[in-house]
Amino acid sequence: MLSNKIYKHFFTELSKYFFLVLFTFSIIVWAVQAVNFLDLIVEDGHGVTVYLNYSLLNIPKILTKFIPLSFLIALFLIVLKFENESEFLILWTSGLNKIKIVNFFFKVSILVTILQLFFSSLINPEFLNKSRSLIKSSNLDYVSTMIKSQQFNDTIDGLTIYVEEKKQNGVLKNIFIRDDGSVLKSLDNSKDSNNVTIYAKEGRIEEGAKGNYLALKNGTIQKENDKKEIISINFIKTNMQMEGLKTKSIIMPKIQETSSKTLIDCILSKNKNIQILNCPKTDSKIDTLAELNRRFGMPLYIPTLSLILSFLLISRNESKRKNLFKYFYFGLSFLILVTAEILVRYSGKSLFYSYLYYLIPLISVPFFYYLLFKQFYNENLKK
Repeated sequence: MLSNKIYKHFFTELSKYFFLVLFTFSIIVWAVQAVNFLDLIVEDGHGVTVYLNYSLLNIPKILTKFIPLSFLIALFLIVLKFENESEFLILWTSGLNKIKIVNFFFKVSILVTILQLFFSSLINPEFLNKSRSLIKSSNLDYVSTMIKSQQFNDTIDGLTIYVEEKKQNGVLKNIFIRDDGSVLKSLDNSKDSNNVTIYAKEGRIEEGAKGNYLALKNGTIQKENDKKEIISINFIKTNMQMEGLKTKSIIMPKIQETSSKTLIDCILSKNKNIQILNCPKTDSKIDTLAELNRRFGMPLYIPTLSLILSFLLISRNESKRKNLFKYFYFGLSFLILVTAEILVRYSGKSLFYSYLYYLIPLISVPFFYYLLFKQFYNENLKK
C-alpha cells in the first residue's frame, strides 16, 4: 500500500511537469506559427475562419514534436526536486530498492511512447490532411488584400491580375487581367468568359448581393471564340462576377499529411503508378521510408531517456562531482534526442539504415538497464 502511494505521488508530479512543459513549448511555437499563417489572409485572401481553423489543426503536429523533449525535461526536474527535498533519501533509508524506481520510470516512459506513437502515426497525419483539405476547398474571401501593385498576382487558380497602382481607398489603376479558367463572369451577360484578356484604366472590387465583383471602367475585353478568332469589345463600365475563387493548392497531400497506412502501402507496393495508391509525389521512396521511421521509430528512443536519467539515482558523496553528473546525464539524453532526429533523415536511404535506426534503441534499453541493475545491486551489498 505504501509503495502504491509513493508511485502515485511520483506519477502525479511527473504528469504535472510533463504537461506543463509540453503545453508551454507548444503554445510558444503555435503563437509564432500563427503569425506566419497570417499570409493565408494577407497573401492568399482566405477568410479569418479558415485561418483560425488551419492554425488549430496544426496544434497536434507541434505537440508531437515536443513530447520526447517534454518527457526528458519533466523527468529530470522531478528527480532534482525529490532529491533536493530529501524524498529519495527517505525512501532509500526505509529500504526501498532503487531498481523499483527505475522500473517505475521505465513504465511511465512506455506510456509516453504509446502516446507519441498515437499522435505521430494517427492523429497528426489526420489533422494535417484536414488542414490541407480546408485550404483546397475554401473560397478566397479577401481578394483585395492579396492584390499587390506592380506585381503579377496569380494566387487565384486560372486568373492573373496585374495592377500598376493600388490606392488606399481600394481603387485600382491600369489593370491587366488574364482569365484562363472562366473565373470572371459578366453580370451583364449570362455567358461565361473563356480565355479572356481584359485591360481597364480603373477598377475596384465591390461587394454585391451575389458576392464580390470587379467593377471596371474604360477598357477593352479580348475574347477568343470557338473559331479561334479574337473578338475585341471596348467598354466604359462593366462588372465581372468573382464566384467560387480557389487558391492554387497542391492536389496531392504532402508526405506529412498522408496516412500511415497509405505510406506503408506505398513502400510495400511494387506498382510504379503511385497515383492509384495516392502516394506522395517523390522521386524515390527515401522520403516516404524516412517519414515512417519518424512516426514509428522516433518514439522508441523515449524509454532510453528514462534509463539514462535513472543514473542520477546513483549515490555520490562529492557535491561537485554530483552536480557534474547531473548535467552530464541530461546532456547525454538531449544528445540522443538530437542524434535520433538527425539520423531519421538518413534512415530512408535503405532498409539497412532503417533497421539500424530501430535497433539502436532496442539494444540500448537492455544495455542501460543491465548497468543500472548491476550498480544498484552492488550498492545494496555494501549496505
